[in-house]
Amino acid sequence: MPELPQMQALAERLDAVLSGSMLDRFELLGVSGLKTAVPAPDDLVGRVLEQVGRRGKYVLFVFDGGLRVALHLSQAGRVDLETPPKATRPRGSVVRLVFRQPDGGEVGVLVREHGTQRRAGWWVLGPNDEGPMAVLGPDPYDPAFAELLAAERSSRRLNTWLRDQRVVAGIGRGFADDIANRAGLSPFAPVGNLSPEDRDRLLESVRAVLDDGLLRERGRSGGLSEAKLGGGFAVHNRAGQPCPRCEEPLLMVSFDSHEIDYCKRCQTKGRALADRRMSRLLR
Repeated sequence: MPELPQMQALAERLDAVLSGSMLDRFELLGVSGLKTAVPAPDDLVGRVLEQVGRRGKYVLFVFDGGLRVALHLSQAGRVDLETPPKATRPRGSVVRLVFRQPDGGEVGVLVREHGTQRRAGWWVLGPNDEGPMAVLGPDPYDPAFAELLAAERSSRRLNTWLRDQRVVAGIGRGFADDIANRAGLSPFAPVGNLSPEDRDRLLESVRAVLDDGLLRERGRSGGLSEAKLGGGFAVHNRAGQPCPRCEEPLLMVSFDSHEIDYCKRCQTKGRALADRRMSRLLR
């Protein structure tokens, strides 16, 4: 799933290409993708795009008059930039937004999904309507997140806590693994049991890992079309490969829908799961 670095860099690229353009038309290509009825997408046509930004894992298209489009790619959603816009309807297509630029040229933004799940969506939001973003926690770079982390007394496991968008917006499975490894913390450590030193190290790791990811993503051009986005992780999806901290082979905890990757030497005091699916990690 695209996470904060992918979505931030995508927003920056879209802003550089589209800011100041007018929405000429939209093509509703997937019936389940549009999540709102009011305002209607027709209300966007003819409006100038003022900027493209990000909130958590959402890309935000901000139009004149206060209307916005929030785009969430879910697990397998992707974005293609089309110059000029195409007339095709690729498998898994969600929507195509066509912008007319000040010089008269047109650029298409195609949102589509790989696989069979149809979870990517877009919302047309009026002024002061946060839509699905209303429940999001602070950004990892927001001082409010540092305050929350310092005060947290929950018994929730670290990996689960980091991935909860109501706690902190933008971190998913991939970066959560890398963050825990860089901080030298068990992915299953209760957050409330972390020492002040652990919390300081965790905050530093959150921001350093996301900074590294954003630097990589800013080297990408165009939209976000690549089917698989996990090639840049240091730990996630790398079970059996050397730990970036100590070169011990990384281990994996398997679940039905995902996995957690970690280093037993750096993160769990040398202890590993006896059964990766059923056992409880020894803290």
